[in-house]
Amino acid sequence: MFKSTNVSDHMITKPVLVNPEMDIFEAIHLILVNKISGVTVVDERKRPVGVLSELDCLKAILTGTYYQMVGGRVSDFMSSGEIDTISPNDDILLVAQSMLDHKRRRRPVVNSDGILVGQVTCRQLLKALKEMDMPADPTERHV
Repeated sequence: MFKSTNVSDHMITKPVLVNPEMDIFEAIHLILVNKISGVTVVDERKRPVGVLSELDCLKAILTGTYYQMVGGRVSDFMSSGEIDTISPNDDILLVAQSMLDHKRRRRPVVNSDGILVGQVTCRQLLKALKEMDMPADPTERHV
């Protein structure tokens, strides 16, 4: 049975997070061992300040190799600026369409104070939207 279309019913409540001062190779390690496509970068108050994707990490390594200066901090390579966040009460259908429109794989979920409370990725949305039309399959990995 389909739960709801609220983000809060489909979000990851304990996403992997990094801070801007973390070494880029520590962040890459977290991405690899957790088998995820990227992470939300948060400040000391758990407010999203950026996103670090696999592509950002790949660029960091290739650029560093080319210039023989491999390494750096997450802040040197993360995507920052206007962070597209969502609310726990947002509708996953609208979030999914927005992610398609803006070619984003994840959205940080923040409360009314701007504090990170979770994350939604394409995988959670794909699973939720599939279950609207077909029942959950026990062989599919739970997220």
